[in-house]
Amino acid sequence: QVQLVESGGGSVQAGDSLRLSCAASGRTYTSYTMGWFRQAPGKEREFLATIAWRGGTTYYADSVKGRFTISRDNDSANNTVYLQMNSLKSEDTAVYYCAAKTGMASTIIRSYDYWGQGTQVTVSS
Repeated sequence: QVQLVESGGGSVQAGDSLRLSCAASGRTYTSYTMGWFRQAPGKEREFLATIAWRGGTTYYADSVKGRFTISRDNDSANNTVYLQMNSLKSEDTAVYYCAAKTGMASTIIRSYDYWGQGTQVTVSS
């Protein structure tokens, strides 16, 4: 079992950067693949980025490739996954969620078993 809590959201201007954090608790955190997703008002939740449990494999959605970077800290004292977001655009406005799954890194939303409550990101143009 993994519990996830996102933080770092806020209101920024277009072109700014934000770094989201997702703190994980649970003894087996380091064995989980982690992912970031977002959901804008009136739209379906979409995949953004995923990182394998060892951190060596990452995948990104085309919409954020080159602007967003996922990373993770597997130190037992700091079980956290990050999403560095640069060159933010108004269309990046959404609630951002982190999620965890067992097994290989995946872009498939329904394959993720555990979800955080989300953090709001608002980008003004």
